[in-house]
Amino acid sequence: MEMPHDLLEMIRHYLTTPLIKLGGSPVTLWTILQLVLLVVLLFYVSGKLRTLLVNKMLTRMEPGARQATGSIVRYTVIAIGFIVILQTSGIDLTALNVLAGAIGIGVGFGLQNIINNFISGLIILFERPIKVGDRIVVGDVEGDVIHIGGRSTTVVTNDNISIIVPNSKFITEDVINWSHNDRMVRFKVPVSVAYGTDIDLVERLLLEVADGTADVLKDPPPGTRLMKFGDSGLEFELRVWSTTLIHRKGVLISRLNIAIYRSFAKHGIDIPYPRRDVHLLQDEASTLRSNVAGQSPLTGE
Repeated sequence: MEMPHDLLEMIRHYLTTPLIKLGGSPVTLWTILQLVLLVVLLFYVSGKLRTLLVNKMLTRMEPGARQATGSIVRYTVIAIGFIVILQTSGIDLTALNVLAGAIGIGVGFGLQNIINNFISGLIILFERPIKVGDRIVVGDVEGDVIHIGGRSTTVVTNDNISIIVPNSKFITEDVINWSHNDRMVRFKVPVSVAYGTDIDLVERLLLEVADGTADVLKDPPPGTRLMKFGDSGLEFELRVWSTTLIHRKGVLISRLNIAIYRSFAKHGIDIPYPRRDVHLLQDEASTLRSNVAGQSPLTGE
């Protein structure tokens, strides 16, 4: 069934009637519909292209780098395609230059931090100073990285609290990555013993404690060091390697300290505490005794 000629003419009239003018180019309803359809098609094609790149063409890259590359390509295609669509739709963009410039300056100031974090996220994904699964410390935050996004990174602490850290902090601040090279980390446990203690016995007991702790590696082997002669005793350091408790180092150090204390107590080794000797001059001692002797035992007067 064919549509009446008058109805077709009316539809054509409404579609081609200028609504506004941009520069010297009229904008009609047909122009807007065409623009909307082309933009929808552009987003669809760019999404398919990103999926193709990530799943087929960039398989040799790391997952995070693949995602970042695919996103960059998609945004680039959308930006170029949008400009081409506006030009081919007959819209004169010269009339929007001043407005676009003003909006661009305002958006630039408003999105400065967001853009900074986004660029930092791309740097993280490509240079990979951190990756998902790493144990990191940045500022006051310590935990495991579980997600790296375009704007922020999610870190889960030992208390199972998720902390959202802006990506720029990983670029501008010092970051401790406990598992950057591998997951083998050395822990240092300070130990003090009283002066006069058999240092050979201390070293043997410390190594026995390390060998008897399940989470301490045999290779590299544990070691001991006499670090210095302290004010109250000899200060040793037990050094051990571990790959299983780098995310819970407090647990490992606690186990070692408990085992060291029990071993020292069993073998009669004293752990010193601060001591101070007070020497009084003769005149001061006599004055102190006289003052004490003249005081009441109940009131102190």
